[in-house]
Amino acid sequence: MNNSFKNELYEIVFEADTPKGKAFDIVLLLLIFLSIIFVALESVQTIAQKHGLLLFYLEWGITIFFSIEYFLRIFIVKNKRSYILSYYGLIDLLSILPSFIGVFFTGAQGLVVIRALRLLRIFRILKLSRYVQDSTTIIAALKASKTKILVFLYTVILIVIIIGTIMYLVEGEENGFSSIPEGIYWAIVTLTTVGYGDIAPATTIGRFIASFVMILGYGIIAVPTGIVTAEFALGIKKPVTTQVCPDCLFEGHDEDAKYCKKCGFELNRL
Repeated sequence: MNNSFKNELYEIVFEADTPKGKAFDIVLLLLIFLSIIFVALESVQTIAQKHGLLLFYLEWGITIFFSIEYFLRIFIVKNKRSYILSYYGLIDLLSILPSFIGVFFTGAQGLVVIRALRLLRIFRILKLSRYVQDSTTIIAALKASKTKILVFLYTVILIVIIIGTIMYLVEGEENGFSSIPEGIYWAIVTLTTVGYGDIAPATTIGRFIASFVMILGYGIIAVPTGIVTAEFALGIKKPVTTQVCPDCLFEGHDEDAKYCKKCGFELNRL
């Protein structure tokens, strides 16, 4: 296969900036949707009894197409290892494995719905560069907030342990707080404002503590949001493209970038 044809295939399969590349990815999206619909329909007994064989063949047709597409990506990409171990590479592989596993293990075929994760490609297909940049900013904000969030979670764990223990001592087994873990469970449910109602305090002191925990819960829920929002506000937005690096498959480069910001490989070159 000559290099120019391989370059053209790369533009179609990996890029979303060209009409052919966008059309190819839109076809993939439609097939993913259809595949998920087929699997969902197959789980309905009345439909499976009437059209089970047809759905089976349609699903296998899509699986074969995805299998060819997966190996085609491996064939045309320069750095095969980068693609195979990349996020999309792993999702592409996981999207075809369940069908083959289902041949040997009954019920595994239902895992084909994991193909829904591939719908994330729509951000590249529609060339919504601002959303690509926003997702990058969110990830960066979460990473920057990691230590603060861990400290916050450690504090919350201490709070629920203390409150759960106090409630066990105050309410006792006769009111449903049969153990400290049971008290901790109640504290978590109440603090997060879920409130299943399977355990409830009966004493005046217990209800007073419960009221305090409920109010505290509203404040605690807002803390991680504030931490991430503060880091998110520090992010600097720059226009980015859907250009994919042929070497490391990193995407989201600046509009005027000639080289990959991650590995330094020249863009638009195999």
